Amino acid sequence: SLSLYLSIYLLLLLGLMMDIDFNEYKLRCELRGHDDDVRGICVCTDEHIATSSRDRTIRVWSLGSDDKRKYSASKILLGHTSFVGPLASIPPSEEYPEGRLVSGSMDTSVLVWNLVNGEVVQSLKGHKMQVTGVTLDDEDIVSSSVDQTLRRWRNGQLVESWEAHQSPVQAVLKLPSGELISGSSDTTLKLWKGKTSLRTFTGHADTVRGLAVMPDLGFLSASHDGSIRLWALSGEVLLEMVGHTSIVYSVDAHASGLIVSGSEDRHAKIWKDGVCVQSLEHPGCVWDAKFLESGDIVTACSDGVARVWTVRDGMIADQMEIDAFDSLISQYKLSRKKVGGMKLDELPGIDALTLPGTSDGQTKVVREGDNGVAYAWNMSEQRWDKIGEVVDGPDGVGDRPILDGAQYDFVFDVDIGDGEPIRKLPYNRSENPYDAADKWLLKENLPVAYRQQIVDFILQNSGQKDFTFNPSFRDPFTGANAYVPEQASHIAATPAKPLYKHIPKRGVLVFDVAQYEGILKKMTEFNNTLRSDPVNTDKSMTESEVARVGAIVKILKDTSHYHATNFTDMDIALLLNVIQAWPAAMMFPATDLVRMLVLHPHGASLLFKHVENNNDLLLDVIKKVTEDSALPANLLTTVRVLVNLFKNPSFHHWLQRHHSQILDAFSNCYSSPNKNLQLAYSTLLLNYAVLLIEKKDEEGQAQVLSAALQIAEEEAADVDSKFRSLVAIGSLMLEGLVKKIAIDFEVESIAKSAKASKEAKIIEIGTDIDLLIRQP
Repeated sequence: SLSLYLSIYLLLLLGLMMDIDFNEYKLRCELRGHDDDVRGICVCTDEHIATSSRDRTIRVWSLGSDDKRKYSASKILLGHTSFVGPLASIPPSEEYPEGRLVSGSMDTSVLVWNLVNGEVVQSLKGHKMQVTGVTLDDEDIVSSSVDQTLRRWRNGQLVESWEAHQSPVQAVLKLPSGELISGSSDTTLKLWKGKTSLRTFTGHADTVRGLAVMPDLGFLSASHDGSIRLWALSGEVLLEMVGHTSIVYSVDAHASGLIVSGSEDRHAKIWKDGVCVQSLEHPGCVWDAKFLESGDIVTACSDGVARVWTVRDGMIADQMEIDAFDSLISQYKLSRKKVGGMKLDELPGIDALTLPGTSDGQTKVVREGDNGVAYAWNMSEQRWDKIGEVVDGPDGVGDRPILDGAQYDFVFDVDIGDGEPIRKLPYNRSENPYDAADKWLLKENLPVAYRQQIVDFILQNSGQKDFTFNPSFRDPFTGANAYVPEQASHIAATPAKPLYKHIPKRGVLVFDVAQYEGILKKMTEFNNTLRSDPVNTDKSMTESEVARVGAIVKILKDTSHYHATNFTDMDIALLLNVIQAWPAAMMFPATDLVRMLVLHPHGASLLFKHVENNNDLLLDVIKKVTEDSALPANLLTTVRVLVNLFKNPSFHHWLQRHHSQILDAFSNCYSSPNKNLQLAYSTLLLNYAVLLIEKKDEEGQAQVLSAALQIAEEEAADVDSKFRSLVAIGSLMLEGLVKKIAIDFEVESIAKSAKASKEAKIIEIGTDIDLLIRQP
């Protein structure tokens, strides 16, 4: 067919383009300065490179005047409030002689920077969730977002917006032919002329994450399915490049025909004619990779360093720098190596075997060179018998060991002696260890007498020393639960399920403690101030109204009689009038009383009537407290009111209907230095997660997930705030509709970070999320 001939011709053309011999890339220099992952790269020119980071900054690097191999930081751009991702360069003009830079962020904004002074010249706000891509279309800027839209900006203004996919849009690119191409978590790519979709490209098995132009041929896509594809605009796949062992985040092409890709597997791979010709190993995930015009490559790594690689002899780094980098890789691999869930460098040495065991079959793993080796105590012989070498435990999806084509958390080498070959014992943390031992002994045709020894070995070396038997597990062959010594056997017909400690969250949280005397004292003080002010005296309460506030407090304090006490409509109207009429700096004590009022059944029902009659009443209060001069006390008390509204089902519909306005209004609370406000905001998100899971509201769940991830990413976040945000994330992934979106948000790195915490409950919820990620 004509299309087949066209594909063959294009592939031949690709081969003709690559008439140069391939030389291996070597380290040229390192760009150090970011405090966290380097997420994005923009090559402005070969002399100027911009990098974005999880540390919320953008750094501009300029070629050194003394050593032409190296770059130094010339500017630091500060303005985003969350991690920065995609970048695009606008060429110099008369008004902007050094050009401009466009950046997108987790904070939902797109910023345009003047590279002369590093100041923001345009702030483009409209996306509701993380900005994932930016590209230039003549004078316009086009941005993509997890909110599923593409938006076009012209002269600082939004000119059009459209829903491009039914899932998050992860990338957008302007093609030389004039069209736009978008990639999405729905696994497809779409070709756009304006807002009109011309073609949908299918073929990837997972999220499409990165896009790049392939000169004279078409375009490239990088995917979470581990592959890179070269597409013709007609929709045909010209090449598929497979070699990465995990998510591929980025791809770029050079005029020479070379292609570079960056992956979660810690490698930047260089491709020629569809074949990987070199892999550049890094001490962390490679988020982005770009070619300089010269053919040199820039990579962005999760260790906070960008690196430049070259094939030009005169540009290669000094041998001392290369040796230092090689040493860094070795140290990283050693520090990450785990055996049985334990870090290799934390294992005891072989001299630990000089101490006798305490029980027959007791296992111990010791370090022998760069390996962990398991031993079992032989009580009758009073010696340690070698069981075998323990294979590396899990260190992320790409590093999980594989046996018979399946991935496991652990694959142990077991040496049963007597000249028998080494046996492989696979195990997942979600399995019952007795169940795993039974299946393995049956498969290997080994005596049942080994059973308890194998179970003890699994528990010891998978970090489950405190394992508690769960009756929901069943034997795969008999249908009954595994026998546990000194415990009765049970029958259970349900399949084994992973055990989570903190998810899903059931029910909502409230703030139900109040300092009533302090509230009354402050309201009286403010009322006296208003009464003595000729301008505001009409806003003050009368003596009878002050007395009525005292009566309200008396009812609220008597919690044991909530079922039998009532308020009047005038009580509710009085408090609402104070909140609406008093100056913003004086309203928080009354707001705090309303917080407690909504926990009283009758008080909540009366407040709901006022909200029903004036649907904008609470929204007006929210607007008042979140204006430019927002006071922490007002933000705190108002967020706590909203948290407590979840306790009463009457407010659920209102809370769901206005979730977007509410979350947008308080979105900056996650980074507040006020720990109480952080906690209130994270509790609001957790309650919203519970409600929107129940309502099966996917759009709402996605917005809550995005906000909770911001807290989880925040290094300075209070421990309790971070914990509640992680519980919200885990609950949304487990019982909501946004697990795939969470994985696209790199929730795995958040889980890893949580597991490395010093706080026990953060470690536990991080483990819950990590286990959940691994479930199909």
